[in-house]
Parts: sequence; structure tokens; C-alpha cells
Amino acid sequence: MFTIERNFNWNQQYDALVIGLWDQPLQLDGLLGEVNSKLHNQLEEIIKTGEISKKSKEIGSVFTLGNFGTKRIITVGLGKKASVTTETIKEALGKLFKQLNGKVKSISVDLSSFTSESVAIEDAGFVLGESLALSTYTYSGYKQKSNEPEKHIEQVSVISEEEEVLASLQTGYIFGKGTNSARTLVNTPGNMLTATDMAEYAAHLAETYGFEKEILEKEDMEKLGMGALLAVNQGSTEPPKLIVLKYQGKSEWKDVIGLVGKGVTFDTGGYSIKPKDGIVGMKTDMGGAAAVLGAMEIIGELKPEQNVVAVIPATDNMINGNAFKPDDVITAMSGLTIEVSNTDAEGRLVLADAITYAKHHGAGYLVDVATLTGGVIVALGTHTTGAMTNNETWFEQVLEASHEAGEPIWRLPITDKDVKRIRSSKVADLNNSPGREGHAIMGGTFILQFAEDTPWVHLDIAGTATSKADYELGPAGATGVMARTLAVLVENFTADHK
Repeated sequence: MFTIERNFNWNQQYDALVIGLWDQPLQLDGLLGEVNSKLHNQLEEIIKTGEISKKSKEIGSVFTLGNFGTKRIITVGLGKKASVTTETIKEALGKLFKQLNGKVKSISVDLSSFTSESVAIEDAGFVLGESLALSTYTYSGYKQKSNEPEKHIEQVSVISEEEEVLASLQTGYIFGKGTNSARTLVNTPGNMLTATDMAEYAAHLAETYGFEKEILEKEDMEKLGMGALLAVNQGSTEPPKLIVLKYQGKSEWKDVIGLVGKGVTFDTGGYSIKPKDGIVGMKTDMGGAAAVLGAMEIIGELKPEQNVVAVIPATDNMINGNAFKPDDVITAMSGLTIEVSNTDAEGRLVLADAITYAKHHGAGYLVDVATLTGGVIVALGTHTTGAMTNNETWFEQVLEASHEAGEPIWRLPITDKDVKRIRSSKVADLNNSPGREGHAIMGGTFILQFAEDTPWVHLDIAGTATSKADYELGPAGATGVMARTLAVLVENFTADHK
């Protein structure tokens, strides 16, 4: 896929040569100047007339007409150097690759033209690899395939004097591919991705990367007293699975990061049934599980020196004569009793037992990821993930990872009054849904009762797990959000032993 060349090969017949253009007075130095000379100064004229734009994310194209081996020059507008970030470069490259995919097989990229004082060449290499994977992702689903062979970018030659850039390119591509795996899981229909299917997928990851795995069956959960997860599964004909993957990157099993992902493969809402418009798309209610599995793929590829346990409670939330009901009281694995006010607040129930089990496996730091509440969409929209925490230091690490991954999060508060509301039941220790006010916060506050004093961050991706429209780094549908944030978090983790 990727190769490094110290100098551009004028005789090589690439489909395209890609050069970044900054929004500043034109400087015809380096490879850009050489290309301009080969084209008899016509490139300079085209840029000066404005036919090729230097504005951010603007793509321009000029045919070489046989003046050298490459068929055409493609320019990528990068905007002002002072305001550029790796994220804007990633999006600009994503727009480029979306346009080229299916049309070209081989390209050469002048990587130095994408660097600035704030964007080192290793950073440019990483986002190039990442954006190539993300932007060219497709989900064909179950449509009949045509007989025509699929076309895609097969070779990317990067011009750089630093051979170490190859590792950055490959790492970025790994991050993108792991995110794409999460996207595919979320896009898959619920009848094609049951809890059993998800467990089989996790087992395949374990076999591929040497993870230790444990799959708890319904009988195992009954012995362990996982009444919250089992209650959600009561109305289903599909058996639940509690999926555990362990990656040990240190000699001792300590400072363990617990990644917990909500794996509700389809959510009817139970007896608190969703309306006809709201129930469509509920195959995506396992977006948290997909993010954790995507992160584990990245971790398996990169093998960081950290310890990770991934725990995924997998089930659907269906309706039959055995389904749990509003007013039921159930007992979680931790021993806490729960009054069920809303069977559509099921995600926090399955996470309760999964959080407890992650701690059982030695998790000293917890992050749960879930498409948990519509309330977070009302609060933060569809571009920002909601976050809650019980530990400032741990939250800062998660926040920094989200910045690095380009997946913004925003913290919502948990107060003593919120805890009092969750504990307001007259008949049980907790109420799973004590009202619509602050619904997203209530969801996080409920999960906190099971995290207890273990450093914990809750990520509500109900608004960010899918996109209604195509964008620079992917098509409409699943985004794979938080797979990269979790992987960066693990890679950069620093234990707090204070």
C-alpha cells in the first residue's frame, strides 16, 4: 500500500501526483517548482488566475499532457498556515481520496507540502494514512454484486527524505481500518448481528491478536447474579453473551484499563416501546460495543505496553410474555436493587453488570461507551460526544485522547442532587429512570453507582455514532466514533498512583 521515495520519479506512470497548496503568496520552490518547469510555467499561471484554489479543502487538477510520466497533478488547498490543524489536513485529504477512489490506482504524494510549524511530517504521514482508510470506506450491505471488479487506490508512494514516515503512515492506516471495522459492525442489521454473532466476531479478534477471551453464557450470568443484564434479555429468543477480551502488554496484570461497550444489538424499547420513527435504526444501539472492538483491533495491531480488559454485554431488548416490565425490581451483580421505571433505559442496566465484571477482572480505570440517551443529542447535537466522570485526572487523559483522535467530547456534570434522584426509589436502591429532566446525566449517574470509586469516564455517543449525510471522512451511516479515542487513550496511558 505505502512506499517511501526520497525523490519524485519523473518516469513512473502514476495516475496522479498530489501536492498541498497553502493560502499564501505562491512559492515555486521544491517539487512544486520542478513540476511548474516541466509544464512550461503553465501551473503557475493557472494558480494565479484562481482556476486552482488554495482555500482549505479545495481540490484542483491539471493534466500533464505527456510532459512526464504521471498523468495529472492534483492540488489540495490547505488554507492559512497559521490556522491549520491535523484535523483540517485530514479532512482535506479525505475529500481528495473520496474523489479519487474508484478512479485511480496509484498516486504519489509530496508529503512535505502538507507540513507546517504546527504539523510535523510524522503527523502529516499519520493523517494521510488515517484519512485514506476512513474516506474510502464503503458498506455495500446485502445488495446484489455486479460482475465489474471494484476499483480502489492500491499504491501510495510518499515523497519524503525521512524513512521513519512509513511507520506513521501505517499506524494512521491501522487507526482508520479499526474504525472502519467498528462502522461495519454498527451498519450490520440486527438479524445479521446477534449477540452470538458478536461473540464470534470477538473470538476471531482474540485468535488473530492473541487476546485472552471469555464468553459468559446465560447460565454463567445466572450463577454470577447478573440480574440487570438478564432482565433486558428476558423478552428475547436470542441468548445473551457477556464478552471479555484481555490484552496484557505488561509483565504484571496491574494498572488495567477497562473498556466497556454497550452491545444492545436491537432495541425495541421493551414495553416502554419506541415509536415507529424512533425504532428504525436501532440496529446501531451496539455502537459502544463496536467502538471497543474497533479499539481492540488497533491495540492488537500496535501492541502497546499497557493492560486492557474489554467487556461487552450483548443482547437485544425485545418484547414477549417474559419481557421485563415497568415497576419490576431487579438485582444487579453488585447486589444493588433497581426499580425499573423505563424499559427503554436498558443500556445502563446491561452496563451496570459489565462495569462490575470489568472490576472483577482487575480494571483500575474504566471507560464505558454507549448510545445511551436521546437527551445527549438535545444537549450537544450530533458532532460532540457527552462525557461524565468521577475522577478529574482520569478524565483529562480521556479528553486529551479525544483531542488527538479528532473526536470531540464535552463534559456534563454529576452532582449530589443527581445521585439523590437516582437513589429516590421507594422500593429499591436505585431507580433506572427517575424522569426526563437531565436524562443524559441520569444515565451517567446511574452507571456511576456501579463504578463507585474506580476512576471512570462515561461516553454517551447517541448523537455521534451515526451520520445522516456523507462527509469528508466517510459516508452516511456509522461513524465508528470513539474507537480511535480509546486506542489513543490506551497508547498514551499514564497510571496515577497518588
